[in-house]
This record gives sequence, C-alpha cells and structure tokens, in this order.
Amino acid sequence: MPCLNVSTNVNLEGVDTSAILGEASTAVANIIGKPEAYVMVVLKGSVPMAFGGTQEPAAYGELVSIGGLNPDVNKKLSAGIASILESKLSIPKSRFYLKFHDSKAHPAQEHAQCLHALHQE
Repeated sequence: MPCLNVSTNVNLEGVDTSAILGEASTAVANIIGKPEAYVMVVLKGSVPMAFGGTQEPAAYGELVSIGGLNPDVNKKLSAGIASILESKLSIPKSRFYLKFHDSKAHPAQEHAQCLHALHQE
C-alpha cells in the first residue's frame, strides 16, 4: 500500500484539497504501477516550516511503498507531485523535497493483505 504523506507551510483553508488528494493518488498509482485502491495520500497544511533559510511556501513529503520504487520511478514521482503542488498551492518545485522508503514485505504484512483481500469478496 503506497502512502504519500505531504506537509506544507501553506494554509489550506479555502483550498480544494480533494483535487490535490485525487491528483496525487492517481499520480502515485500510475507511476508506481499499483492499484489506486491501495494508495493513501495525507496532506497537512499550516505546518511551521523553513526551507533554505526562509519560510516562503514549501513542502516536505515522504512516500512509503512495498516495492515499486527505483531511481527512475522516484524521479517521476518527485516531478509529478511537485507539479501538483506548484499548480494547486503555488509551491515552487525547487521548494519541495520528497523522501522515499521502499519497504520490503514482512510475512505479517503479506498475511494482513491476504486477509484484507478475503474480506473484500
């Protein structure tokens, strides 16, 4: 289950966060190649943040996925999410940092995914 967690110092009041969440979810699913039904996106606004010595609009993100990440995919994800944040929140691409965690499946995770799939039928 890929999970994208983005924090920004931009105030999200009055912002259509549904559009941001939807575009980010679709981008993550398409670029990683996993079903969007398993993608989670978290967006937090008004987080005190300084980047490059200033408090101008900026964002920090972490993406965790069980497999599917590699340098090429990571580059595409960074570009895609940065474009969404720039268009929707006016955060310059140069003021966004995305950290990647490629988790290896643990037997307990595989068991939980199997149980989840059984409950979906």
